[in-house]
Amino acid sequence: MSHHRNPRALLTPVMRGVLDRIERAGRPPLHALTPAQARAAYEASAGVLELAPHKLPRVEDLHIPARDGHAIPARLYAPHAEAGAALPVLMYCHGGGFTVGSVATHDVLCRHLAHLAHCAVLSVDYRLAPEHPFPTAVFDAWDSLAWLRAQAAALGLDGTRLAVGGDSAGGTLAAVCALQARDAGWPLALQLLFYPGTCARQDTASHHTFRHGFLLEEAHIRYFFSQYLQRPTDHADWRFAPLDGVDEAGQVRELDGVAPAWIGLAECDPLTDEGVAYADRLRAAGVPVDLEIYRGVVHGFINLGRAIPEALTAHADAARALRHALGTQPATPHARKHP
Repeated sequence: MSHHRNPRALLTPVMRGVLDRIERAGRPPLHALTPAQARAAYEASAGVLELAPHKLPRVEDLHIPARDGHAIPARLYAPHAEAGAALPVLMYCHGGGFTVGSVATHDVLCRHLAHLAHCAVLSVDYRLAPEHPFPTAVFDAWDSLAWLRAQAAALGLDGTRLAVGGDSAGGTLAAVCALQARDAGWPLALQLLFYPGTCARQDTASHHTFRHGFLLEEAHIRYFFSQYLQRPTDHADWRFAPLDGVDEAGQVRELDGVAPAWIGLAECDPLTDEGVAYADRLRAAGVPVDLEIYRGVVHGFINLGRAIPEALTAHADAARALRHALGTQPATPHARKHP
């Protein structure tokens, strides 16, 4: 994404108004708080501009065994299913810079996706930094997917129709899980990625253009990554940076054979360029990709459904991709928005 002389002019009037109200509120930024304070602040603000939670016939709190014995909290959402029919399922990882966020902060989004896509959604409360630094979140996400695959039938779900998804840091975890599933020979129907972080270094044009005043700021990114990453070499690990990170042999991971991708990006977001670059690398590897860029909105917009119309459009687009991939309904044709 090229530099823009006045990037604020790219914002929709509604998005600009939301950002102005946030600025007038004068609350301390997350990066000025301790991790515990940042989590509490994020939890308190998470539902302010969200939709009303959609009522579903099945909402069940679960615990998933991690490799080290930790019980990972998770929440299963499921719409009505025909008698004897097993629903396909999306495993979802919330955003929050690997430091904040939870099943609770993304409850409304997961309910809405389950309703719109007519599939089950398993939302995973992977462990957060700094108490649990890299690669704990990666391990928790992968252990959750392995558990879901093994336990799907017992949960009344269709383990042959699985997708992974997430937003921001959760999108990173979903993309990494898709690569691990490819390596394990586990077929996935889709990787659903809302503005994922994919790059080892935060030095793209969009990182420069949108570094201040667009909700996710440069200082937030530095703060989150300083909590999550233990060593300088972690930045270049493919499990943090699936776009250009390397494995133990120093090789960039090939992307051929990974699950098809739906990628939804915000135009006014530091992460936009790396999202586009990841879509390009996937396409170059022969992976089907549907890329949507939502104009005039910022990182995190999908959790602002009561205020931002583009959030509802993104929910509908993502659900359409899930229905098509999981076979719950035929997807209707729609125009793609390219960079």
